[in-house]
Amino acid sequence: MKTMLPAGYCEHAHTADWELEAWAPDLPALLETAARGMYAISGTRLAAGPRQAQSLALNAPDAESLLVKFLGELLWLAQQDGLAFDTFDLDVQTGPDGMLALYAVLDGAPLAGCEKEIKAVTYHNLAIRSQAGRLEVNIVFDV
Repeated sequence: MKTMLPAGYCEHAHTADWELEAWAPDLPALLETAARGMYAISGTRLAAGPRQAQSLALNAPDAESLLVKFLGELLWLAQQDGLAFDTFDLDVQTGPDGMLALYAVLDGAPLAGCEKEIKAVTYHNLAIRSQAGRLEVNIVFDV
């Protein structure tokens, strides 16, 4: 029997891509845990030295779309600016129109290396589930 911590992630075997299972007590923690898992399975390492902060504001109609947008933005920042993050301050709010808004302050550093490249976050079988008082999701990455 697998022991489930309040938040965590694990990699699952997948035919052509990579699949990550993540769980956490709420949506902001799930976004952070998924980001940490994505960095872990790709072997992302931060350089020692000066830290860099980055602010993000993202909107989406649902939690799954917000997750894909957030992880996609992290991939873009790694590819375009050579940055990755290990400190996350995330706030998710629901607007009067039902849209979700993510406000994030990230702290990280330039990339020291990445063992495997992730090309994209997919919507393949993506569904955030509420189980036993926490949120769970399986995310498939295109590699």
